[in-house]
Amino acid sequence: MTAATRDALRARLAPPPAGARYLTGSEFATLAAACARLLPRPGIDIAGPIDERLAAGTCDGWRYDALPPDREAYRRGMAGLDQTAQAIFGAPFTQLAPAGQDTVLSAVQGGTAPGETWQAMPADRFFEELLAEATEIFFAHPLAQEAIGYAGMADAPGWRRIGLDEREDREPAALRG
Repeated sequence: MTAATRDALRARLAPPPAGARYLTGSEFATLAAACARLLPRPGIDIAGPIDERLAAGTCDGWRYDALPPDREAYRRGMAGLDQTAQAIFGAPFTQLAPAGQDTVLSAVQGGTAPGETWQAMPADRFFEELLAEATEIFFAHPLAQEAIGYAGMADAPGWRRIGLDEREDREPAALRG
């Protein structure tokens, strides 16, 4: 692993900055709750990097043409999650039990979510955008990579041992338990 990759992975292990930079406090709380339901792994901050990207005004490289630009889409999406939660359960998304949050997310994913937001923005497309970005951030985190036994950094030396059950010297050995 190169020094640049090592530095990037160490930075991902650093505690997230406190609070939101782009989203409001309640929007950020909704995003964090949604990410925690989509990829429930304690210790891996997903909402923070999304908010950081939105604050920087950068894009993640693509978007559906049916969605507004990312900053607007995320703001609307968080409002939409709350509207759907209110319509189904009479409470904001962050106040729902996990099963209720899953019901809301399933409705958004299926494109059947009630709420004013989803009349102007396709719920299923927003869900796909959120899930794709959350998944990318999750699997870029060293703890997630460790959990799945990932050892193949893009800047590592080439793979020479490609036969069945062959392991490069730099690869971790499987844990026996």
